Amino acid sequence: MQQDAASTQPTEQAAAATSVADPALAAGAAPTTPEPAGAMAGGVTMDTDAEALSKMGFSHLWEEMTAHPADFAMSWLVLVILVFMSVGSWYYTVTNLLKNAVIRKRASHVVRTFWETPNAQDAIRFMEDQSPNEPFSKIALDCATAAAHHQKNEGSRLVETLNRSEFIDRALRQAVTRESAKLESGMTWLATTGSTAPFVGLLGTVWGIYGALIKLGASGQASIDAVAGPVGEALIMTALGLLVAIPAVLAYNFFTRMNRSTNANFDTFAHDLHDFFATGARVGESAKR
Repeated sequence: MQQDAASTQPTEQAAAATSVADPALAAGAAPTTPEPAGAMAGGVTMDTDAEALSKMGFSHLWEEMTAHPADFAMSWLVLVILVFMSVGSWYYTVTNLLKNAVIRKRASHVVRTFWETPNAQDAIRFMEDQSPNEPFSKIALDCATAAAHHQKNEGSRLVETLNRSEFIDRALRQAVTRESAKLESGMTWLATTGSTAPFVGLLGTVWGIYGALIKLGASGQASIDAVAGPVGEALIMTALGLLVAIPAVLAYNFFTRMNRSTNANFDTFAHDLHDFFATGARVGESAKR
């Protein structure tokens, strides 16, 4: 009997300890598994990261720039310069595209009609009726004017100094140079935009990251929600610079090739005009009618 009492005493003590340590177990409830400490923290981190990533768009940058224009003075300056470059490059792209299309469309008709007209006076009148922006007619008119001027001053010092061929050649060179220069309108703007727009956007990015680092140092925070927003907004400026530069570079290369082809046609037509007004006939089988 003493042994049984002694053997049951530790069991009663263990039950009492269990009831004190966990009242739920003493009441017969099922034991609960404690939730990991990182679960709630992980959920908060995910929400914070998603909120931080949502602040990296252009819409959020625009809201910040309009709400605090003084703090984004450099961003405003970079944005205005990029918009100005983009508007100018698209303007010259459209105008040069239309101008080259009109020139190429009328060139063959103007040149063919000039050579197919039997009377030189009728051919000159046809050239005078062309549009002021038509280059081939202007080259032909300058050549005809030079030939008539030289013929009118026969026996003067002009004829003694320059013969008919040299005088017409000088007039044709000036006319071709003038019309070629008109084709170059806007090319400098396209080249400048294509070469400098990425660096303008990069300036906005560097300045934005610099300001973000200053704010981080002042606040003492280095979490993703404090870093992603300012850095992402700064990188948008580089993307805008590339979006402005790429179309300008493509347009510049396209118009450079078109102008090279048009200038070659100018030279060919000028040589034929020189032969015609200097000797009275074109050289080659193309002069046969």
